[in-house]
Amino acid sequence: MSLSKKHLNKFFLIIFLFILLVFQLSAESDFYADITIDVDSSGFVTIEGVTNYPNLLVKNTEAYNLKKQSYWLLNITKEEIFSDFVYVLTLPESSSINYIKSSGSIRIEEDEGKLIINGFGENELFSIQIQYQTGKLTDASFKFDPIFIFLINVIILLIAILIVIFIKDRKRTKVINKNGYDLKGLSQRQKQIMKLLIDRKKPLTQTEIHRELNIPKASVSRNIRRLELKGLIEKEQIGMSNLIRIKKI
Repeated sequence: MSLSKKHLNKFFLIIFLFILLVFQLSAESDFYADITIDVDSSGFVTIEGVTNYPNLLVKNTEAYNLKKQSYWLLNITKEEIFSDFVYVLTLPESSSINYIKSSGSIRIEEDEGKLIINGFGENELFSIQIQYQTGKLTDASFKFDPIFIFLINVIILLIAILIVIFIKDRKRTKVINKNGYDLKGLSQRQKQIMKLLIDRKKPLTQTEIHRELNIPKASVSRNIRRLELKGLIEKEQIGMSNLIRIKKI
């Protein structure tokens, strides 16, 4: 059985239309994008630029951004293959990125306190996912207030003065024995006499002090006189002897 010319023409027409349809579908699926993505502090996303992907360009949408507690999750993912794409994504000022995942290649930079993500790719899905926080000062943007610096310096100076006073007080305390007598400024022999009187807890004669400490009598007499003038001891004459006792404080 042979086909008529009329049927043959219809057959070729169907083949041609089929090929044309396949070509158009193939052409329509060749997506591209050259876009900018701006995210404001409230989480609204604006996408502008050039693309043939349907409904990719939007203004002030919340569709791509979700907030959980203090974290924002930005997710712009398209399931179709893009022959090529380029984007510049800008996060709000003082943002910090906790997590980022993107198709293609990315480069992160900072400009006037804002984080900028530059991305590009070929023959792959268009996808970018970022978890970030806002309101945190970065190291580059943190500046000390001059008044704050002045107050810190004043506090440090006061602390230093208190430390010096404390050290001096500790040194003074060390020269005061457990009974409360200040031995600071005394000679070695005067300290020996004072310690002997304190330890014995009773008056002693100059002769007893001479024997106990093995100090010459003239030196004992001279140092007792000086201790008496300093108000640390008192002398009482009993008969031919002088009775020496610690003066009560």
